[in-house]
Amino acid sequence: MNSQHEFTLLYDGRCPICRKEVNWLQSRNKHNKLGLQDIHAEGFNPADYGKSLDELMAEIHGVNPDGRVIKGMPVFYSAYSAVGLGWLIAPTRWPLLKPLFDRLYAGFARHRLRLGTLFGAKPCQDASCSIRSGHGKT
Repeated sequence: MNSQHEFTLLYDGRCPICRKEVNWLQSRNKHNKLGLQDIHAEGFNPADYGKSLDELMAEIHGVNPDGRVIKGMPVFYSAYSAVGLGWLIAPTRWPLLKPLFDRLYAGFARHRLRLGTLFGAKPCQDASCSIRSGHGKT
């Protein structure tokens, strides 16, 4: 990981919704504080982060500057904070709303590839794009 980044987002580059959000975050990454790593990029090794590809496909992960890997909704807060938009996603951390957002994200994570077809993405045609069952839980 590049030490100049406040946070590195490990994202599913085969997910059309994920790509759109990453492109949007990158457009706001003016100070290059957010690192972006596609988990399907050539040469990427999930073991470098103590994870399997199945685990990384199950839900979003990110890496703090100290190397600590986090997953789920806290990743979004860290990524948005790195580009100066933490305030936008702050309600996801509020005690009364956090359980709701955690559940909504868990559902989204399990179905994100199918949901992408609603936005005009072509359905995945091979097994490499599937989200393996049993891993979408937080």
